[in-house]
Amino acid sequence: MAETIATFGALDILVNNAGIIRRADAIDFTEADWDAVMDVNLKTTFFLSQAAARQMLTRGSGKIINIASLLSFQGGIRIPSYTASKSGLAGLTRLLACEWAGKGINVNAIAPGYFVTNNTAALREDPERSAGILARIPAGRWGKPAELGGAAVFLASHASDYVHGTVLPVDGGWLAR
Repeated sequence: MAETIATFGALDILVNNAGIIRRADAIDFTEADWDAVMDVNLKTTFFLSQAAARQMLTRGSGKIINIASLLSFQGGIRIPSYTASKSGLAGLTRLLACEWAGKGINVNAIAPGYFVTNNTAALREDPERSAGILARIPAGRWGKPAELGGAAVFLASHASDYVHGTVLPVDGGWLAR
């Protein structure tokens, strides 16, 4: 944050995009895996948002965009800490929006569906699981990471100045089904 402010004079937009996932049945899930996911996906997002807001509040403007997940809306299979962290991130997005909207900071989230990323490699490589996922996506395919850009540009722009606390699904129609 300090380097950004020193270089550009201010911090206008924060995108909290870091995230990790660990897969295991809930009955076998370790505390170390739970903590690792929660620390990156939820704790880091909160404290980066807090640090950004401290600077944004002095100017009365800023945009914070969190990267949530479809699992902010529904359960999941074999990813208990990821599901909990992304559900928590949706709640955190709404809480921060409530606190900071009147002070000029927009806090929103993007909830990607099934995209071609490292996090979905195991699902895409499992023919049965991949086929089941694709059968439910009305668009009929996995998303491309570049397809998240439009939502990010919207939430970072003045076009979203009256949008606060939204968790915007970008999911090929998954939640519509």
